[in-house]
Amino acid sequence: MEASPTLSTTPADHTATIADLAPAEAVRVPIEGAQPDIAALAQQVEALLISSPRPVPPTKLGQALGLITPEQPLLEDGDAITTTQPPSTEACTPKPKRPRKNKALHDPVALIEQAVALLNEQYAQSSRQFRIEKLAGSYRVMILSHHRKALDAFHGTQAAGRLSKAAVETLAIIAYKQPITRAKLEAIRGVACGEVLRSLLERRLITIVGRAEELGRPMLYGTTRQFLEAFGLANLKDLPAPADFATLNRA
Repeated sequence: MEASPTLSTTPADHTATIADLAPAEAVRVPIEGAQPDIAALAQQVEALLISSPRPVPPTKLGQALGLITPEQPLLEDGDAITTTQPPSTEACTPKPKRPRKNKALHDPVALIEQAVALLNEQYAQSSRQFRIEKLAGSYRVMILSHHRKALDAFHGTQAAGRLSKAAVETLAIIAYKQPITRAKLEAIRGVACGEVLRSLLERRLITIVGRAEELGRPMLYGTTRQFLEAFGLANLKDLPAPADFATLNRA
């Protein structure tokens, strides 16, 4: 399981990423009314992502840009709600259906998606060596994978950051079989996995997700959000299918 893109490195202190240039006028993108200026929104999204050392959820981007207020939850259809009314004790009477809003105009998350798509299109057209990828539901600026060797050499992570063969095997089994107990994991590998499990837990690539409903209530292991980020996956559905490995072996 090799991550396709390599994570970019950005300073932990966001002030170190701000260049001393002539400031552009701040842009506030309204949700209501005419089509927002996606190009202006994209510039701000780019600035926020470059300044962040961690992946950023679209809702947090929307809050920073004034598209979403912290106390403002979102409905599934993207319509914002600001108050919660208690249930009425009066008899319910049918109400006319609200016309469905244009999601592209009124859903802050959809606006962020459009801005990211525009940025990636611009990066591709100008041969930039990075893209904005969605990892575990959050966005992050990532370097294209064919620069991995140079980045490893530059950052000195080639030896320190690499997992052992045993750790990779164990992690792969957990990723595909989760939730899984240590006993079942060791039965598949044929060796004890205590030290490897501890190492993966310390790296926060796996976590204890519960206990099995069997004798002794053994712990169940599963992968974490950090696992998704490390391997460039949006979710577990992005894991290669077993058929893909068979094709590689034949090649």
